[in-house]
Amino acid sequence: MSDTPRNNPDAPIPLHKGRLGRGLASLIGGPQSQGDGRLPEHGEQRLMPIANLHPSGLNPRKDFDETELAELADSIRAKGLVQPIICRPDKRRGGFEIVAGERRWRAAQRACLHNVPVIVRDLSDLESLEFALIENVQRADLNPIEEAVGYNELIERHAYTQEHLSEVVGKSRSHVANTLRLLKLPRDVQALVREGKLSAGAARAIIGHKQVDVLAEEIVSRGLNVREVEALVTDMQHNPPPRGAGTGSSGASSPRQPTHKDPDTAAFEKDLSDALGLKVEVRRGPGETGFLTIQYGNYEQLDHIRNRLVGR
Repeated sequence: MSDTPRNNPDAPIPLHKGRLGRGLASLIGGPQSQGDGRLPEHGEQRLMPIANLHPSGLNPRKDFDETELAELADSIRAKGLVQPIICRPDKRRGGFEIVAGERRWRAAQRACLHNVPVIVRDLSDLESLEFALIENVQRADLNPIEEAVGYNELIERHAYTQEHLSEVVGKSRSHVANTLRLLKLPRDVQALVREGKLSAGAARAIIGHKQVDVLAEEIVSRGLNVREVEALVTDMQHNPPPRGAGTGSSGASSPRQPTHKDPDTAAFEKDLSDALGLKVEVRRGPGETGFLTIQYGNYEQLDHIRNRLVGR
């Protein structure tokens, strides 16, 4: 009787058909299209030539940092592309349109990958925009202006409410509203926010100011933080410069410096701010008089202030 793997430990173990080359395929998954050619509800996972993919005009992200792309390309070159790219068939141009993962696609090209893991889904324009926006917001890949443009696109073109939008992207309604307010800024000021030179908080503090563009440049050049910007704007509202005076960098035309609070007043403001979760400011007047200001961003916060002061 001939030796078999069972009674001869030195005999080679036969490999069943289909066992070889299954490593990546078992992770990515093979073709799963239905008999009628439609894709499954949750998409089909496959390896795809990188040349078959192209960017989408619906992607809210427009700016790609060269340093970050180079770092991601190095990581992909060493470890491979771990997270699949989501795409959809492009019946108009052919091939497949990237829904989420354009940054990974760009970095994979730099890493000289020929094939990349993808998930192909049948998605409408609305669903594609939602996917791209949600992924970028959750990964903090969008600058505040790109995020605002994406929100506005869903509101203007697809009749989303701010409440519905906040549920879709997993952000508070006040965050959505405050982000959308950035679109009220002039384009040159929006550019400063896109480039990271002006923070979203500082930009919101100067919305509606008569000389918002000049003030924005002043904030950037002086490196003011949000609290300093808010103090500067408040001071300018209560003490406007003489007619004809601008916000220059020297002399009488320069903006007023933020008022420095004494330690007791600063501590009082901090205690109230911590208790309410909102910005509180104390401005002293003549003698023992003064102003107590509590800033709120929406009606829910206003109702919260009322409840804390008078009860429900």
